[in-house]
Amino acid sequence: MFVLPPPPRYPSQAAYNLAVANGQAAPMIETNNILTHPTGPEYQLVVGEGTYILKEDLHLATPPPHPSEAPIINPNPLATTPQPATAGTKISLLSFSSRSSAPLLYKIGTNGSTTSGGLQSSIQEHPNEGRDSADVIPGSSDGGGTSITGSARAALSIGSAPAFGEGNSMLSATGKDAGKRRKPKNNIAKSNSSFISRCIVHENMAKRLVDRPSDGYFAFANINRAFQWLDLSSPQKADHLTKILFTKGHCLCHDINQVTKGPSHIDLIMGFSTGEIIWFEPISQKYTRLNKNGIINATPVSEIRWIPGSENLFLAAHMDGSLVVYDKEKDDSAFLPEENGGQTNGNSEKTNGNGHNGFGEHAAKLHVDKSVHSKNQKFNPVSFWKLSNQRINAFAFSPDNRHLAVVSEDGTLRIIDYLKEQLLDLYASYYGGFICVCWSPDGKYVLTGGQDDLVSIWSVTEATIVARCQGHQSWVTAVCFDPWRCDDKNYRFGSVGEDCRLLLWDFSVGMLHRPKSSVRQRGSISSRFASPLQRAETQTSTSRLRSNSSASAEGEDEHTIEHPVEPRATTAMLPPVMSKVVDPDPLCWLDFTEESIITSCKSGHIRTWDRPRDTTASKSETTLASAS
Repeated sequence: MFVLPPPPRYPSQAAYNLAVANGQAAPMIETNNILTHPTGPEYQLVVGEGTYILKEDLHLATPPPHPSEAPIINPNPLATTPQPATAGTKISLLSFSSRSSAPLLYKIGTNGSTTSGGLQSSIQEHPNEGRDSADVIPGSSDGGGTSITGSARAALSIGSAPAFGEGNSMLSATGKDAGKRRKPKNNIAKSNSSFISRCIVHENMAKRLVDRPSDGYFAFANINRAFQWLDLSSPQKADHLTKILFTKGHCLCHDINQVTKGPSHIDLIMGFSTGEIIWFEPISQKYTRLNKNGIINATPVSEIRWIPGSENLFLAAHMDGSLVVYDKEKDDSAFLPEENGGQTNGNSEKTNGNGHNGFGEHAAKLHVDKSVHSKNQKFNPVSFWKLSNQRINAFAFSPDNRHLAVVSEDGTLRIIDYLKEQLLDLYASYYGGFICVCWSPDGKYVLTGGQDDLVSIWSVTEATIVARCQGHQSWVTAVCFDPWRCDDKNYRFGSVGEDCRLLLWDFSVGMLHRPKSSVRQRGSISSRFASPLQRAETQTSTSRLRSNSSASAEGEDEHTIEHPVEPRATTAMLPPVMSKVVDPDPLCWLDFTEESIITSCKSGHIRTWDRPRDTTASKSETTLASAS
């Protein structure tokens, strides 16, 4: 009996271009993901608490270019031929089990619902912690808890934070469909849309969904123009549940709605290099396109997140420096800035003379082109904010569901009260643009990484940089806290970069002491002077007044403070506790689960590193018990 040979891997870009140049039909072969289990000392991460061991390497099949795409004739990486924006493989993790949830370190309200007892033991997971799905640590999309809808859910998870746009009656659902959960309209497997090339659904998907363990993880991953739904709890995790191939658009980012998730319903949003957005329900295989043909904003979507506590609203960062809030169920309409919505919150458009990292006409403002409180809410967008003329690279919601940290190519970190649509603080990188950002689990600190090869720790309450973390040898592409190794004073976080390295860091509140000369009171007028001499002469203010004092800079709004770059000589430096090359390709994503560290790279390798087995701790406890 003759057996066909296995299909080859995708042809290389050179082979594809050669076939097109010679007028031949370019091969279009669907291939499978590859799961391997490398072993050896080079696949181990040695840290103080033990050794992390590589459990598996899942390599996603990279799709060839679509035939309608113009072939890349010039292989020179410095060529100016425009290419689709790409972001490497990003992952959205999803679990329906509350046991998969990260420890809750943020104290909600004033009733002490997360008391010091929880903080003391937060290095280890609480066995009975009732964590709500909306309280997932920002920057970590693994989720957990049960799905709660409506006002009861909002009251439980958000605490004192109101819902986004609360008070605007035009945003509340009315009529017969109020309170009913909707699904997208179009079947993606049978779509005749020119935007979707092909959808491949696993033949046993329904059976696999029924048979899987309830505490396992789903993973949604993008690689170039392909998007895959994977079951990481399955022995056949290399087999996708669904794979979607798009025609020209590359999926750059995606997010899962933790409010509406359930075993029978998942709301997923995807942002594309064309500016378009897809709302996808993977179980029913239905989808809806938003911002179709870039009717609202035609620039690529660099980051996309559901607004905490909302079933319908999500925030998308576009590469023209805009933040846009969409409603998944609204139709789109061509957007023009509203006359009464054009207030500027931030500095005037004159440069302020400090010359640092783009502070000036394009950076130091938040321009509200449409407010969430606008009465014109029949169509998308719900709100539209212009931050800069350069691309926004990432943003993250704070654990208190009130604030937004946004980082841009112009080298700025903005802290925004997004409920009030107000810019609170503006920080500058040491050099170059910021690429990634995340909040600490307790909301006290913000991490950034960027083109200066540094991870920076910022104190939100003290409005200052706490430390710079030096150890990467190239751009830092992702930062993330490990909530299972954090408490109210000690923090573990990780970072990955273009240098193919994973770095782990330990930060303690009491371990770093900033030089006295660089300590400033929040809101001091000295923070707006570039000259160290001027700063020294005016550093007499000890009040916590915002910048609406009589000495504030010209045109500044009362809620904005600009913070010049701190010299490296006056900033504490933090070394990593572990640094290792963990992939042959540049890394682009990082997350922590209770059992492992997961990394991904630009060529589609998803690597899972198991945490150390806690044998040494149990041995030491036994020894102490016998000694006593």
